[in-house]
Amino acid sequence: MRYKKLGNTDLNISVMTVGTWAIGADGWGDVDLKDSIDAIHTALDNGINFIDTAPIYGFGNSEEVVGKAIQGYKDKVMIATKCGIVWGEEKVSRKYAGYDSIIKECDMSLKRLGVDVIDLYQIHWPDVTTPIEESMRALNKLKEVGKIRYIGVSNFSAEQIEEAQQYGEVNSLQPPYCMVNRTAEDLMKWCKQRGIGTLTYGSLGAGILTGAFRELPHFEADDRRLKFYDYFVEPKFSKIMELLKTLDAIAADHGKPTAQVALNWSTQNPIVDTALCGIRNPREAKENCDAMDWMLSEDEIKTIDAAYAKIFG
Repeated sequence: MRYKKLGNTDLNISVMTVGTWAIGADGWGDVDLKDSIDAIHTALDNGINFIDTAPIYGFGNSEEVVGKAIQGYKDKVMIATKCGIVWGEEKVSRKYAGYDSIIKECDMSLKRLGVDVIDLYQIHWPDVTTPIEESMRALNKLKEVGKIRYIGVSNFSAEQIEEAQQYGEVNSLQPPYCMVNRTAEDLMKWCKQRGIGTLTYGSLGAGILTGAFRELPHFEADDRRLKFYDYFVEPKFSKIMELLKTLDAIAADHGKPTAQVALNWSTQNPIVDTALCGIRNPREAKENCDAMDWMLSEDEIKTIDAAYAKIFG
């Protein structure tokens, strides 16, 4: 496993992070609790030391699964979770990052996770209904009393980060990023120049960069892969299939799975501090961790980027 400092923090994290949206069992197909816990254990046993979760993933279920999984590993793992998405009895979610709500969310996350402090606490999405000063005041208070160590944001623009920084230090940004979704590159470079760490999500393109989907799949109407991403609609799906031919060839040269090529492409990028990777069973976890045992050459990265430019324009 390779490690990097997250921005200007003192968190020395693995360049791959366990992403836990799918294990929340909310719109990602069937998820097995034992497999999820075993997958996290496999990741931690193979050098990953950072887990990212959120209350909204499975309406608290993901944090609870993580809490169960890290028993006995607490001295080996750092936790990132989020605030700013709330729900009621009907489980209808909304963005809300008010002061009292954030304080309450943090306490609930600490309880579900079974930890005393959250290493990185992130506003999940911008909340246009609440002044960012109020949200940052809550985060600063949590930091002051020792419930969180660092403050991050997810899905924020540069302008939104700058506004937040007027009221406290923002240590990280979590944007979507992979070789077929590069819209955040300029923003990530901007963050890098300012010592703001980057945690990228969607590193395997909701699974499409693993090579598991060679024909356009049918997902249920509420499946997150269809609702949240545009990879499984034409013409993008066919373009990604064309790019996969390049990844397949490089993978074959190394005798490695295609997913490992995609993971190395992300984790070797200097603007990426750590790439989130969802895992749902021990086999996936081990295969993803094994990607960090080798690296792409500069020529291979250039080949991938040239193929991307030709296909996507």
